[in-house]
Amino acid sequence: MWQIAKKSTGLQDSELVSKTRKASEKISENIYIVANDPSLAFYRIQEHVRKVIQPILDKRLEVIHLQNNLQGHCYDMEYSVGAIRGIENSEKFFRNIQELIKTSIFLKQQLKYEEGKTKTDKDSTNSVYKRFSAHLTLDFPDFSGVVRETSQRMETIIISNRGQNIGELQRSHTTLH
Repeated sequence: MWQIAKKSTGLQDSELVSKTRKASEKISENIYIVANDPSLAFYRIQEHVRKVIQPILDKRLEVIHLQNNLQGHCYDMEYSVGAIRGIENSEKFFRNIQELIKTSIFLKQQLKYEEGKTKTDKDSTNSVYKRFSAHLTLDFPDFSGVVRETSQRMETIIISNRGQNIGELQRSHTTLH
């Protein structure tokens, strides 16, 4: 009977040893996976970052460039709106100029009329117009140099662009320089 018990214990022992080996292999495999799984995840993250970093930087630079251009255009628009508002506000000045022109035309007509009356009178050598204009002095600034310089610049630009197919002159964004 001892032999049967020995055989059954030996069989159980070998079974127990194989089950123990399988369990310990599974446990060590799970420990290996758990120990290496975070490093594999970090490797995948690092790999992903390496792949996408250059396109992200390129897009960022493009966005910065577009933002600078947009800001320049906004400054130009604000400047243009201010100029238009200035033109709208100049209406009273133009009305004043118009009234002054009307007054000067009226005065000139009166002078011509008086001059016509005095021409009939041979004794008067000086006309009213001549006497009136003798007291007037008009000092206009000399703009000839500025006009000449501006026209020369425009001629230079037109001549230099004649060979190129440029439909219009492009405006530089002075706020960005």
